[in-house]
Amino acid sequence: MQKQVIEFGGLPVGIAVPDQGELRFIAVKFHVIGLDERRFPSISELKRAIRDHLRSGQAVAA
Repeated sequence: MQKQVIEFGGLPVGIAVPDQGELRFIAVKFHVIGLDERRFPSISELKRAIRDHLRSGQAVAA
């Protein structure tokens, strides 16, 4: 695993960094800050969490 830029809706929203066998998300956009530092087993799970986070209204308007 390597560091990877995570895009959502065509815009970079963070990076995924390998950490203890999983991927730790580092948010770079305020609307996904609620997911910052969380770990995910795969990129697809991370992207699903971003989508669910934004749909749930948990995102903070910037």
